[in-house]
Order: sequence, then structure tokens, then C-alpha cells
Amino acid sequence: MSQQTFDTYEEFWPYYVAMHSRAATRWVHLTGTLTGLALSAYGLARGRKRYLAALPLIGYGTAWPAHFLIEKNNPATFGHPVWSLRGDAQMIRTMLAGRDAELAETAAKWLAEHGEDRTG
Repeated sequence: MSQQTFDTYEEFWPYYVAMHSRAATRWVHLTGTLTGLALSAYGLARGRKRYLAALPLIGYGTAWPAHFLIEKNNPATFGHPVWSLRGDAQMIRTMLAGRDAELAETAAKWLAEHGEDRTG
């Protein structure tokens, strides 16, 4: 897939979700981000600032391989780092609210509109 361009975050959001079309990818993101966040918070609470590195290391360290191995795509972070960080937060909030099916629908719609099939 070629690099996509967007004028607003609102245009970017459906693309971002589509790059996470498989539930396994979304759940790996959620697990890695929450684990990194928990370790970072633990480190801060214990006065160990080096634990702050856990969030990006564990978060991205689990998420990026999911793109290569599960989605077979490149992380959206590579082309849109700020919007991707915002997208991660929005995707995780949506999942924690029990609305993962909504994300699956958004992904399927974007992929269908752009001629991609990832149902396999």
C-alpha cells in the first residue's frame, strides 16, 4: 500500500483503524500499551524514572511486530507519528469501552472503499 496523505485527523482515523483491521493486532496494541503504562507508573511511584522507558519500548515493541506478522503492513506511525499516537489512545479507549466491533466495522468499510480485502 502506498503512503496515504490526510488533511485532518478525522480523515486519518478510519485509515488508522483499517491498518489495525484484525482483532489480534488491536489486542496486541492494547496489551503492550497498558503493560508499558503500568510499568512506567510503577517506576514513577517507586522513584525509578528509568521505568518510563517501558511505555515506548513495550508499547511499540509489541505493536510493531503485530503489524508485520499479523496485518502484513507497516505501522501508521512511520508516516503519521503524532496522529498515530492519538489514534492509539482513541483505539484503546474504544476497546476498553467494549466497542471493538465498532472498530472492526470502521476498518472493513475503509478497506472495502479502498479496494483491499483482509478477511483471510
